[in-house]
Amino acid sequence: MRKSDAIMNIKSLTTAVELNMLQRESFSYFMHETNEENGLVVDKSAPDWPASIAAVGLAFAAYPITVERDFIGREAAVRRALKILRFFRNSPQGPESDASGHHGFYYHFLDMQTGRRIWRCEYSTISCT
Repeated sequence: MRKSDAIMNIKSLTTAVELNMLQRESFSYFMHETNEENGLVVDKSAPDWPASIAAVGLAFAAYPITVERDFIGREAAVRRALKILRFFRNSPQGPESDASGHHGFYYHFLDMQTGRRIWRCEYSTISCT
């Protein structure tokens, strides 16, 4: 093996290790910032901050990827995904100001405990797709 090939192999290994570490640490946000009762994910890790429909969607999309990467077991990922789906299936829908959503669109910010609209926020048409 030439020296340049060896250096490239080391760089590739380092990059792979670094990417794995970054992915694992990024996913840990969802493990630590998710309400275990309803599956909602806080928008940012700040005291008393609400959930955002975008953060929930990101977590939902991350679960199958992290199963493939062995960051979480399949059964745990399925439990988490079902918790999200069941919450939104049963969440209050309608024109009321404190509903979670209306006509299939959800408000951008939701109370972490109740899942109801917070801060008089808008529907999140982009995050709902």
